[in-house]
Amino acid sequence: MIGFMIAVYVVVGAYMLLNFKYDIQMLQQNSYRIDRYWRWLDGRKMGAWRLVDVALLFMLFANFFVNIQAVPELLVAIACATKIVLILRRKYKKPLVFTKRVWRIYSVTAGLALILSALMCIFYVRPEGNPYAPTDGQMTIGVALVVSIFSYCVVTAAVWLLKPVEEAINRRYYNDAARILRSMEPDMTVIGITGSYGKTSTKHYLNRILSEEYDVLMTPGSFNTPMGVIRTVREMMKPYHRIFICEMGAKQTGDVKEICDLVHPRMGIITAVGPMHLESFHTIENVQATKFELADALPPDGLAVINNDFEYCANRPVDNVEAMRYAVSNTADAQYCAQNIKYSPEGTTFEVAGPDGLRLELRTQLVGECNISNLLGAVIVALRMGMKPESIRRAVGKIEQVEHRLNMKRTPGGVTIIDDAFNSNPTGSKMAVDVLGSFTDGRRIVVTPGMIELGDKQYELNRELGKHIGESVDIAIIVGEYNRDALTDGVRSTDFDTENLVVVDSFAKAQEFLGKTLRQGDVVLYENDLPDTFK
Repeated sequence: MIGFMIAVYVVVGAYMLLNFKYDIQMLQQNSYRIDRYWRWLDGRKMGAWRLVDVALLFMLFANFFVNIQAVPELLVAIACATKIVLILRRKYKKPLVFTKRVWRIYSVTAGLALILSALMCIFYVRPEGNPYAPTDGQMTIGVALVVSIFSYCVVTAAVWLLKPVEEAINRRYYNDAARILRSMEPDMTVIGITGSYGKTSTKHYLNRILSEEYDVLMTPGSFNTPMGVIRTVREMMKPYHRIFICEMGAKQTGDVKEICDLVHPRMGIITAVGPMHLESFHTIENVQATKFELADALPPDGLAVINNDFEYCANRPVDNVEAMRYAVSNTADAQYCAQNIKYSPEGTTFEVAGPDGLRLELRTQLVGECNISNLLGAVIVALRMGMKPESIRRAVGKIEQVEHRLNMKRTPGGVTIIDDAFNSNPTGSKMAVDVLGSFTDGRRIVVTPGMIELGDKQYELNRELGKHIGESVDIAIIVGEYNRDALTDGVRSTDFDTENLVVVDSFAKAQEFLGKTLRQGDVVLYENDLPDTFK
């Protein structure tokens, strides 16, 4: 009997630890921010998965009513073992990254669970002469199930307990990064890039152009938070670097300023101000104020490069520093603009028109107005840095598409894939659908779950995207439940043939459908890929 109970403890304990792992994974995807994590939890706290645990808990304590020795424990163990198998087989788009911080949270969470179990062992005394009262073993298993049901509470408690530790660690890292940056002065120029969208692509383009003549370091991937910037400086910055391109992300007011206070940029590019992260910003005016924290932080001899194609960029004055405005469509008040844009299967040719009669003809492998706009912002900075037109022209011609951002490839079966899966937004989504709509030889197919974090405009903007899809493509595959109603309503508001409107629960189902449908000449656009925190 002792061996049986130990086996049950092991199974239930392993199940509890896997619940912790999932909750910490979702916490990590919410940037370790408790407020965002709990917003994500809202409505999920007692889902079907946890309701099963509640049922197991009631079954375990069936001895209150009828004494069935060992059977409840066995059934709980079987159920937990089954759920363990299901958890281990589950595939995630963004698995948990076991950083040192994650291990700290995991350790404290497990420690809290052990403390709860120990307290139960110390204070629970089974009433003598009552065969229906829970045994010590049942109480131990019951505590583990209760902790599994409320695992998010235990994880949250661990994060709060670790808050002073994390603040001390972050402060030490911050001071070290600041020391490194001071040691690079005045020989290194810091260029900040922020915007609701387009900042990552602009960063890559600028890095490729400036690398023709300078030693450049850029924040890799999406390292656009204060800790991501700090990690870049501490781990990657070398004494020979002369330019640091720093991407600056933001989900609430003050985020860009926090990064600027560390790196002290001399130039800045503001690529866009649009309705992104409205769940945390609440208003477009807050988005604007936050993005322009970059311009506000520039020194008097610096340069702000601003994309006037966005209303809330164009209508925001900049008086503290020289400002150069650029545009592709709203060119009236822009000093730089892209003209004579011509698309072809080989890419795009266009001309940069600027002050003093500047005319710079460029050819690129990139397609889409958004990419031309991002290139234009990068070219302005390169010109200000004194780069030769020949060097700029050569670099632009060699720039490759950034992965998951209108990345185009052709399969051996003759199907064209347009991968725009990263960080979809209203402007970028419309442009991506426009690119898909420009193809005329095969069927135009879009696969999308829609856009997220749009606050009270979530339905409206996704419905507009659905309407644009209905007007531009031949087959629409809507993935998941989160934006399903808005997207399908938008598609159905057009003359779109609803027999070609396909609704599936997951990208795996979408791929299964495409495998049976695709034929040579078809063009497929993958527009956005929601993280695991959205279904």
